[in-house]
Amino acid sequence: MEVLLARGQDRPESLMVARVVEVLRDGGVAVLPTDSVYGICCAATPANPAHARIFEVKRRDRAQTLPWFVADVADLDVYGKDVPEWALRLAKHFWPGALTLVVRASEAVSPEYAQEGADGLTIALRVPGSELDRAIVRALGCPVAQTSANTHGEAAAASGAELEPGIAAAVDLVVDAGPAPVGVASTIVDATGSEPRILREGALTEAEVLLACRS
Repeated sequence: MEVLLARGQDRPESLMVARVVEVLRDGGVAVLPTDSVYGICCAATPANPAHARIFEVKRRDRAQTLPWFVADVADLDVYGKDVPEWALRLAKHFWPGALTLVVRASEAVSPEYAQEGADGLTIALRVPGSELDRAIVRALGCPVAQTSANTHGEAAAASGAELEPGIAAAVDLVVDAGPAPVGVASTIVDATGSEPRILREGALTEAEVLLACRS
């Protein structure tokens, strides 16, 4: 396991970004800092063995899927389809930031990363508030599949120091940037219907989400 120390997340160093991208492109698993909490990540490419490894490291049921980090608001229309106008308003208001939107998955999403629902496949998308994360996604050239860096059921790590030793030992690379600025998981909103449905209230409150939908 390799550890890289970052001086915050706002000014990513090109050599660090390049090293993370190299590990992810080679089918590796990395722990990355985010604006909310630390995450276990892999490149969201078809048939990537790192995808299954994340579930093993986290000890999480494969029936649950992994949200994706994307680089820009425009990616909502690339990987989502039939996205309602209110969800686009939310994305423009809160992205980059601690908001995850669950949308209907487009054909650009490999089925192995999508969640099977009553009305078809869905995918959870977020543009993280971390400049470092966005630089990695852009350099990688594809979304990053990620989930909080903790054993399933345990508290999420809000800093490199809080990362479970077992998690750190099980991945290929850890980027430690100190405390996450927000320190709370993202708020997840189901955007597959005509009205927002809060699946998890995190950094953003339900009131903030509903107000932005109407603005």
